[in-house]
Amino acid sequence: MSRLLLHGLVNLETIYLPLLNEGTDCWRPVEATKVGPDHFRIVSERPEDEEWPYRSGEVVRCRWRQFQDDEGWEVVAVVPPAV
Repeated sequence: MSRLLLHGLVNLETIYLPLLNEGTDCWRPVEATKVGPDHFRIVSERPEDEEWPYRSGEVVRCRWRQFQDDEGWEVVAVVPPAV
């Protein structure tokens, strides 16, 4: 799912981050900008009561996944900065 922010003309997509230390598999939908075919920059801020494996501003690699109730981009790795 994507949406266009009119004020900045930025195309935002929803990606799913795994939450840490939840006791069960939990995924947080967050907003990100697409920067490559399967690369996204996280733009959402982490709520204080959650632990994320990735930070806002990081570029992550995703794969398309079927979740139990939905489908979407699942984060699988951080993309190292270009050297």
